[in-house]
Amino acid sequence: MSRNSEIIVWSNTFACNIKIIDDQHRHLVDLVNKMFNHVTGDEDEERLYLKNVLQEAVRYIKIHFATEEKIMLATRFAGYIEHKEAHQNFVYNVANNIKSLISGKRLTLLSFSKFLKNWILTHIAVMDKQYFDYIRRIATRKADGKLTVSPVDLLIRHI
Repeated sequence: MSRNSEIIVWSNTFACNIKIIDDQHRHLVDLVNKMFNHVTGDEDEERLYLKNVLQEAVRYIKIHFATEEKIMLATRFAGYIEHKEAHQNFVYNVANNIKSLISGKRLTLLSFSKFLKNWILTHIAVMDKQYFDYIRRIATRKADGKLTVSPVDLLIRHI
């Protein structure tokens, strides 16, 4: 496998135009690509790398989910509970993968990279798009062209 390959290529179709979320999504894509580029075929080397990178991935995913959920709560997004459940299910699946790794069951860097790729792309394209669209509908466009959600936007939206 060639180094610096991308299992996920960032595209503006993933962007929601909320800078913090777009930055976090790009970081997650970079993390998955970094993992993918450590697939060498050397099982011991990959297993050691996977043990180390899992901690970083879990930490960052928790930060990202907390950020999304805070935005959804602040904007009173109706799909918050479903979205939070999807986040919790993902964390559960990652925890099970980690348990498998610790117990010596076969978990490869390639399979874990593909799992993350599929989840990230599906989650951004389907679930996250719902709250991106919602925020765009309730937001006010500022003079500089950027969207913002103010308390007034929330009041008007929920009257």
